[in-house]
Amino acid sequence: MTTPFQPPSSVRRVIVQVVEARDLLPKDGQGSSSPYVMAEFDGQRKRTTTRFKELNPVWNETLEFIVSDPDEMEFQVMEIEVYNDKKYGNGSGRKNQFLGKVKLYGTHFAKRGDETLVFFALERKSVFSWIRGEIGLKIYYYDEFMNQDQTHTGLPPQQNLTEQDQRTKTKTKSNTEPPAVNVEVEEEIDSEVPEPVEHSEVEEDSQSPFEIEESAPPVVNLNLNLNQNHLRDQDQDQPLPEILETHCIPKSKKMKAARAGGGGAAARERARNLKRSNGDDKIDHHHPPPVMTGKPAGNISERVAPRDDLVEPMQYLFVRVLKARGINAPCESPYVKIRTSRRFVRSKPASFHRPNKGSPEWHQVFALEHNNADTTLEISLWDSPTEKFLGGVCFDLSDVPVRDPPNTPLASQWYHLEAGAPGQKSVKVSGDIQLSVWIGTQSDEAFPEAWNSDAPYVAHTRPKVYQSPKLWYLRVNIIEAQDLKVVASNLPPLTTPDIRIKVQLGFQSARTRPGSMNQHSLSFHWNEDLMFVAGEPLEDSMVLVVEKYTTPSKEPTPLGHTLVQLSSIERRVDERRVASKWFALEGGGSSYRGRVLLRLCLEGGYHVLDEAAHVCSDFRPTAKQLWTPPVGILELGIVGARGLLPMKTKGTKGKGSTDAYCVAKYGKKWVRTRTITDNFDPRWNEQYTWQVFDPCTVITIGVFDNWRMFADVSEEKPDLRIGKVRIRVSTLEANKIYTNPYPLMVLSRTGLKKMGEIELAVRFSCPTLLPDTCRIYGQPLLPRMHYLRPIGVAQQEALRGAATRMVAQWLARSEPPLGKEVVHYMLDSDSNNWSMRKSKVHWFRIIGVIAWAVGLTKSLDNIKGWRNPLTTIFFHSMYIVLVWYPDLIIPTGFLYMVLIGIWCKRFKPRIPGGMDTRLSQAEAVDPDELDEEFDTIPSSKPADVVRMRYDRLRMVAARVQKVLGDVATQGERVQALVSWRDPKATKLFIGVCLGMTLILFVVPTKMVAVALGFYYLRHPMFRDPMPPARLNFFRRLPSLSDRRENLNSGSERWVGKGVRQRSDYLAFEKVVGIKEGK
Repeated sequence: MTTPFQPPSSVRRVIVQVVEARDLLPKDGQGSSSPYVMAEFDGQRKRTTTRFKELNPVWNETLEFIVSDPDEMEFQVMEIEVYNDKKYGNGSGRKNQFLGKVKLYGTHFAKRGDETLVFFALERKSVFSWIRGEIGLKIYYYDEFMNQDQTHTGLPPQQNLTEQDQRTKTKTKSNTEPPAVNVEVEEEIDSEVPEPVEHSEVEEDSQSPFEIEESAPPVVNLNLNLNQNHLRDQDQDQPLPEILETHCIPKSKKMKAARAGGGGAAARERARNLKRSNGDDKIDHHHPPPVMTGKPAGNISERVAPRDDLVEPMQYLFVRVLKARGINAPCESPYVKIRTSRRFVRSKPASFHRPNKGSPEWHQVFALEHNNADTTLEISLWDSPTEKFLGGVCFDLSDVPVRDPPNTPLASQWYHLEAGAPGQKSVKVSGDIQLSVWIGTQSDEAFPEAWNSDAPYVAHTRPKVYQSPKLWYLRVNIIEAQDLKVVASNLPPLTTPDIRIKVQLGFQSARTRPGSMNQHSLSFHWNEDLMFVAGEPLEDSMVLVVEKYTTPSKEPTPLGHTLVQLSSIERRVDERRVASKWFALEGGGSSYRGRVLLRLCLEGGYHVLDEAAHVCSDFRPTAKQLWTPPVGILELGIVGARGLLPMKTKGTKGKGSTDAYCVAKYGKKWVRTRTITDNFDPRWNEQYTWQVFDPCTVITIGVFDNWRMFADVSEEKPDLRIGKVRIRVSTLEANKIYTNPYPLMVLSRTGLKKMGEIELAVRFSCPTLLPDTCRIYGQPLLPRMHYLRPIGVAQQEALRGAATRMVAQWLARSEPPLGKEVVHYMLDSDSNNWSMRKSKVHWFRIIGVIAWAVGLTKSLDNIKGWRNPLTTIFFHSMYIVLVWYPDLIIPTGFLYMVLIGIWCKRFKPRIPGGMDTRLSQAEAVDPDELDEEFDTIPSSKPADVVRMRYDRLRMVAARVQKVLGDVATQGERVQALVSWRDPKATKLFIGVCLGMTLILFVVPTKMVAVALGFYYLRHPMFRDPMPPARLNFFRRLPSLSDRRENLNSGSERWVGKGVRQRSDYLAFEKVVGIKEGK
């Protein structure tokens, strides 16, 4: 007997509030327009009224749409178009003129209560359209629950069908067919829509048992009425709709002391079929991955590739244990043992939801690794205090069904408990146990919650998916304060009291500068912005305290405070001005201590950075309404690791072991694989997907050793890091699978160490058309507000530290928690800490950037020196051609870049790059520099070590100082050409310039250019080994270095009381590797 289908009990409605439009284009021929808005969504069209001759119209009208399928709402498109009504024009137009459009996706819709006014720029319909202006919209959705009558009729409140729909229903019904499956679809039609909505036609089939009632999409009701008499008389050849899917239920057999050995061939054949159905070893060639070649239509989701085709399918034996009944033997804490030939797991103690102790419940799923050697499965029931055997069930694994998603879950069955082997310590066995057994893979939906480990705290070993909290920037604009109780009797005349305002939000706090006092109104003014990071749910309160400072040694005196709930602060997504508001101050003996004028807003147009900018995985703003549609799908298959080093010791013999798990982070989504215990070569074979909104982002994969699964809840044992890998998405070719191992490197106080390797499979599915690529790379990297109201670098780093800490606290409250040390390591919270090694890295990066200029200079020297006469002659001829035909210079330069790009394609990396140990300067780093890099702030080292490091830092700073001084000297010499600091040099320079002017007036420019070029490229036999006159003249020009004072002398630096002697300094140079004279 089947359960009747329950129709949906709610209807989702999308509300579009058309507020206003700005700066529309005049289209009526009279310098104005009469605009109206047309919105289309989910097969429904609505329009607003017309505003007569308004280029900045205000509607404030609401358009309502019904969602036919709420699960697919985020993939649907809403088109909003603005037209000029021809009825109000001069009568010359034949149709309504197009004023612009906006295309929105379901991801832009907010829940009711979270909506904000967003102004969208109007887009053109074609390349030749002339469009300007923007439109302000508020879009949100909500679910409306229906009563019992409305649920049965399928009609939303106050909604009736039109006569056309009734005629359509009457036409499609047939009296000769029994009502087998009734699909009723009803629509809501707006009378103001000028054009009918087209729907696809449904072919009629007189033999089909389905009854289709045709209408528009909004509400769908399914009524299953199976007529048994009709089904009995139905033709046997006529296929029936498949309503339920049945599985083969395994048969239980008697419990035996020894395991049976049969069924091996059948198990091997079943495993072979299972592997064939899931694809080959790594890539399924019969079912290739989806290739995205067209423009994304907003329906790119993480369900593009539902199969785990990037990893190897791993077979697991799933056992779902629900409950038992009819156990007559007394038991206090029964548990279940599950045993195969190689694995053994034990359930948690049972819970009793009934007064009867004979009905224990577990509701657990176990996943055991399965191979061909396993032939028998034993499930036994035991009592914990007495270890008495309460019964069991034995299965032959050759009879266990194989299940692959998306098949429906296997129904559980009651199995009678059998007695054990003779002589076994047991009681009188009675009762039944409810369970289900099947063979599946890691793609089974029961796998994430399954117990597959014998760890003490198994919850810390399961795979999980986490989401970062939604973070906002809180902008606090402090304008002024009035009526403060300030006592300034001890201040000198005409002295303003030092009044500052401290704002605190959680662990974040900031102070303003001293306020300026208005002598007439006795008010204090600041007009200063303070920025904080706020996280949802916005339940915290912001504390604002007005403080008076007297002396630096004393604590400030509070003059009053106020509390502001974050949930009451207005949200904005653009640069529109937010209204200011007065807040009363409290504290002290009196209730009123003054008031303060604030302008508060939660900024939704910024992206809250919680990662370093160069390895950021997401650039979307906080407000969901501003998100752009995804450009592709990133799929990551975490295959496994090999050669991991032991991270802990187990047992009394001190055996090394590693309990590794993997964490991947991209965007707001964190994934964590299951923990494989005591294995140096773990195989996870788990696949995850992310939506990609910007290809110029980075995904981070880290491997950790699990310590929390052995720790109590009150204990804090941080997980140890094994290494991490970063892959930039833009370096991946579209629709190509990369399966490669990556080394896991960790830099510690003892140096660089290779902890093992991790094998990853990555695929980036995205459009391959050139216009889509140009559109993506032509957009700004950060949201619009970062450019309209930029945040300073120092303030951005402080906000990033606060955001990282909030993300770590949020994920630490999950179950199982993701440790703070894991989050900080994945987000590189200490990436801006100074170290000598990082300074060398940046220096060599600069050298690598300017290496092309050095190479070009060497090439010119070789040409000038006639090292290769053929090359020099060819360069002469090309030089003459370019001088004589200067129009070819720019095209030749671009052609040269094309040739360089084609030549460098040979050296294109074949695999996505991981960590470069040479670039990181981690192979030959000095141990003392590493110890300094891992030192705390403030330093915890002895005074002599800190002194030595400080002196080394001074020497490095002296080198930098010397380079900066040389650059400034060369620039000042250029300025000295015409500054008359050296009158003789300036006269010579002016005379040479005058002579060149007369020569260029008389001689053609091409001839002069050819002469100068040939002179520069002359043969070495015509050259003087001494420096040329022009270089000697430039070096003799004065700079400002002789005008600065050098307050210290060389002798005083090395001798004197409390200063090292010269010999000590030479020894120090030998230690730190600094040579004198370099």
